[in-house]
Amino acid sequence: MFGLTTEGQYFVVALRVLVPLLILRKPLLGGVLAMLLDGADVIIVELFRQGGMGPRYHQLDKLLDLYYLGLEFVISLRWTEQLARTTSIVLFVYRMVGVTFFELTGIRIMLFLFPNLFENWFLFCVARDRFFSAYRLETWGRVAVVLGLLYIPKLPQEYLLHYAEAMPWDWFKRNVLYR
Repeated sequence: MFGLTTEGQYFVVALRVLVPLLILRKPLLGGVLAMLLDGADVIIVELFRQGGMGPRYHQLDKLLDLYYLGLEFVISLRWTEQLARTTSIVLFVYRMVGVTFFELTGIRIMLFLFPNLFENWFLFCVARDRFFSAYRLETWGRVAVVLGLLYIPKLPQEYLLHYAEAMPWDWFKRNVLYR
């Protein structure tokens, strides 16, 4: 269906399905590993030296992203802190709207206009709960400040990946893998 033909491609997809299951038991570790794996999947497949992920991997990548973000979303629905939970719902739905618009129209700027701030919010909240549990998000002002700070690195990332279509993994392959 997605044109997978090599062991490397199947290996990466298996990792992208299995690793996020950690989110259910260890949300911080699982979330960080799923995010890193999402960013490194095209590099990992190159380690098999059989070519890239193929021309239809983009659609599969979006499904795999939805899978692990969905697991994070399920965890966030259990949060007892109302503002954190409500914010996660809004951010998740916002991103899904953007992904849906992109898939229906093929217009890449949709992914930039509807950034995946949900993932950063989720990781912030689970890291805060783990290491700084006394810090509470008691007001919308605090939520806005945190979102603003999380958006600072997210904006250029979304722009480079989804609008400018930069491919940082190509630099990594040229300068690290095949050096």
